[in-house]
This record gives sequence, C-alpha cells and structure tokens, in this order.
Amino acid sequence: MKIDLTGRTALVTGSTSGIGYAVAAGFAQAGAAVVVNGRSADRVEQAVAKLKAETGSATITGVAADIATAEGADGLFEQLPDVDILINNTGIFEPKPVFEITDADWLRFFEVNVLSGVRLSRHYAPRMAARGWGRVIFVSSESAVMIPREMVHYGMTKTAQLSVARGLALEVAGTGVTVNSVLPGSTLTEGVRTFIGELYPDLPFEAAEREFMATDRPTSLLKRLIRPEEIANLIVYTASEGASATTGAALRVDGGLIPTI
Repeated sequence: MKIDLTGRTALVTGSTSGIGYAVAAGFAQAGAAVVVNGRSADRVEQAVAKLKAETGSATITGVAADIATAEGADGLFEQLPDVDILINNTGIFEPKPVFEITDADWLRFFEVNVLSGVRLSRHYAPRMAARGWGRVIFVSSESAVMIPREMVHYGMTKTAQLSVARGLALEVAGTGVTVNSVLPGSTLTEGVRTFIGELYPDLPFEAAEREFMATDRPTSLLKRLIRPEEIANLIVYTASEGASATTGAALRVDGGLIPTI
C-alpha cells in the first residue's frame, strides 16, 4: 500500500526527538506538510533542519510552544490555526514510588500528558469536522492498560488518553474525522535509553536492554525494545485514507507485551 498524504498538513507535538521525530519523518516521506513542535526554539529549528536533510522534503516547518500550558497552546493556534492531522505525542515520564508522588507531580503529569492533547483536539477537531476530513491520534502507551508500578502517575495519564480519544471519536462520528489512540510498548528513545541506563548502570547498553526486557518487561514477545520507526509506521497508516474505517480504537504496537488477546 502506498500512502500519499500530499496536500495534508500534519502537526506532530513533541517531535524534536524519539517517536515524535520518527512520525514527523514518516509524514514527510508520505508527502504531507509537517509541522514540528517542541518547547525549545533551538531544538525545533534543529529538528526541522535535520528532517529536511533526511527526507528531502521542503514542506517541513516548526512552531516552538509549550502546549502543556493554555498560553502556549493559544500561541500555537495563532501561528497554526488549522491542520488536517493532529498527533498528540507530547509527554513526560519518570520513575517514582507511588507514595512519593506529590500533588504537584500528579498535576504536572496530567497537564502535560493529557490536557495538552485535550486543548489541541478541542481547537482542531471541530475545524476538521467542518471540512469533512481529519485525523486525531493520541500516542498513549501499553502502560495505559498495564500500569507500571514504578510510575503510576504516568500510567494514569495514558489511561486517561484512551478515554478522551474514545469520547472525541463519539463526538465527531459521521463527520469524516477519525480519532484513535496508539499504544506503543517500550521504545528505544533517548529518554528510555537514559531510564534503562539508570536502572542498570553497571551494564553496557545492549546488555542492559536485554536485562530490562527480561526482568522489567517479561511479557514482551518481541524480546527487544521497539524502534521509533516501527511506531511511526502504524501512526502514519492510521492517519491515511486507507484507515478511514478505523476510529474510536486503541491500536497496539507493543511487541506483544500486553498479555491478552
């Protein structure tokens, strides 16, 4: 299947690195006009330049905005009033024992991981519906259904994303707009590399990855970390014309980690 998104504009939040960067690259390769987003103007500029060099696309731009705040989201809307495809990928995580998670931590995680996507979807999805076509995709996690003991506050936000996405899909039913969630498993991003390195500081990374998968993610059928491009492949497809009948769904790309059918 050839995915052609020529003429579509895709906003990928949190796309200066990791899964978001891979998704932005996938959209550029499919012909979409891509908007990179991150909090730092320097990192956004660097990501845009790198993506242009890697993909050969001239239709990649960037907007620096902290969408974890209402003011930041409003600034984004001023610069980018409309998009055809919205990828809610902005997110944070950290390991912390549940009884040590403060009120401020709970609120910060909800603000960044959930409300950022709520704000953007509330602005863009009705405009998509009015035009008769659009895609909204929340990048959730397998942690939405397998709450990680070491970061319950993160898992809580990922579960919340599934509820929000399903509710939005109900609201735009029949308009030509689809809303879905994608649930990645443990993925080899800069943050996860650091996280695993902190868990197993005495091991070289390749050995630490094997130990992490065997000890901390033993239900994985893939038995390795997923690569960002593998997540991006499903997201780009879900945003395509070929996925027009998929909406209100939670789509797993978890390497078989979730032990259920």
